[in-house]
Amino acid sequence: MTSQVTVRPEEQLVRPGAAPVDELKLKSEITVQLVQHHASDLGVVRAARVSTVGEIAHTEDLTDGNVAGLIKYLMKCRHGSPFEHNTFTFLVSAPIFTVRHMMRHRTWSFNEESARYREVRPVFYVPDHNRMLRQKGKPGHYEYVPGEDGDHERLLEIARNSYGVAYAGYNELLLRGVAKEIARMVLPSATYSTLYATCNARALMHFLSLRTNRMDSAYPSHPQHEIAVVAEAMEEEWRRLMPITHAAFESYGRVAP
Repeated sequence: MTSQVTVRPEEQLVRPGAAPVDELKLKSEITVQLVQHHASDLGVVRAARVSTVGEIAHTEDLTDGNVAGLIKYLMKCRHGSPFEHNTFTFLVSAPIFTVRHMMRHRTWSFNEESARYREVRPVFYVPDHNRMLRQKGKPGHYEYVPGEDGDHERLLEIARNSYGVAYAGYNELLLRGVAKEIARMVLPSATYSTLYATCNARALMHFLSLRTNRMDSAYPSHPQHEIAVVAEAMEEEWRRLMPITHAAFESYGRVAP
């Protein structure tokens, strides 16, 4: 579920001496789009087979059973390199704090929109009503629980006010002639950003092992909700394109080879 809140017309932010800026937008939607790919289960097998048959690996006529059997063997024995000969490129729109979680995965390639070169749009993230708002337990061993009555409404109110003040300050600095790369420092990490994120299947499996919550995993992870939304959308595309590899990943505990 997604939600969007728009500041009322009378609350629109206005740069002193300038025309009104766009309405401040608060929204919960995080989008992930697969924009290009070169990926298949057969490609994994051919990359593996080159070690034993050499130059004919790319032309072998393999049955579905041979493909599935070899992929299961590779996954079970954690022979990872054959899973690297493919690519996925995603276009992601998410709050900056989620983008920073993505960039922890250093085997990926990223290109993000730059607040040095373009004016930041007044679009900011807020959790929807289904988002768990409180943590229960110790760091490293806690669970998320719903908020108390009024928590979400108060969060939304504080967020709207904070974002409004921050964006008004950003606009004032730009009006003064302060460079975009300096003015952006006053904006919150909940500001939306857009980036290209490119990986191979091996890197994606490592990402999914950490950024999804599956209690049947060999090593269960408890990611933040927003990065889990990104991971679930990416996994759905990967499952569609490489179903045999995905099934093997799940069979062996969702551990990257």
